[in-house]
Amino acid sequence: MARHAPARNGWVVWLTFVIGLLLSVSPLPQFMEIFRPLWLALLLAFWALALPHKIGMVTAWMLGLAEDVLYGTLLGQNALILTLITFLVLSLQQRLRMFPMWQQCLVILVIFGLAQLVQLWLSALTGNRQPTLALVLPALVSALLWPWVSYGLRGLRLRLKIN
Repeated sequence: MARHAPARNGWVVWLTFVIGLLLSVSPLPQFMEIFRPLWLALLLAFWALALPHKIGMVTAWMLGLAEDVLYGTLLGQNALILTLITFLVLSLQQRLRMFPMWQQCLVILVIFGLAQLVQLWLSALTGNRQPTLALVLPALVSALLWPWVSYGLRGLRLRLKIN
């Protein structure tokens, strides 16, 4: 029977999620609002890749419910979106880890783009239609931020020996 190292510094992961929640509701000028990255999705994707045994779909659902409460959206809407993103990241985890960074960015763009399409569909069902261009931009901005988020959190994980 293999022994696992004791969990270390798991609070840092949750601290990054709290920071992600704060970034997702922080005020931005109106013209920049459509460029807002999907902070919580980025953090969730990274930690699901790095710690698949700890961060999964239950974590995504809980964070999504927290985001629903913060945004004041239909309860469960963001929970569904983040759970979908986490499911896709975990499904592609073995491949995604092997890809060079530019391919990871493309996969993240596709995953987040699909999530944004589901978001548009849910918005249409609830009667809150959004312009389609504003829908694609957060996924694109998030994919462009992926290398910095990934390298930064990887460095933090190695420095603090988070497992």
